[in-house]
Amino acid sequence: MATTKTFSVAGVSTLNGVTKVRFANDYVNRFKILAKNGHADIELIELGSELTKAEICQVLVAHPKFQGEAAQSAISEFVARNVKSEKVGSEQPEVSDEEVVAEPETVAS
Repeated sequence: MATTKTFSVAGVSTLNGVTKVRFANDYVNRFKILAKNGHADIELIELGSELTKAEICQVLVAHPKFQGEAAQSAISEFVARNVKSEKVGSEQPEVSDEEVVAEPETVAS
């Protein structure tokens, strides 16, 4: 993601059958706006601190309120489209020739 903006409220809501991840800094106002615009199944939580969207997705995917299929799909889709993934441990460390240990030569008697 190109932005470092942070949010203190996040969750999911459904509009016209499509569930999406929602971010905000004010729980009450965001809930009111979503409800006013016809959103259903609004699930928002206060995070307790300011987090980036990538950090929020890590919290949401593990949170008990968001274990339903629609919520998990929305979070996964958001991550796939917006969060650059870094594959940890996928690269093998490079070994230079100097680090290779040669086997000892055997001496014939």
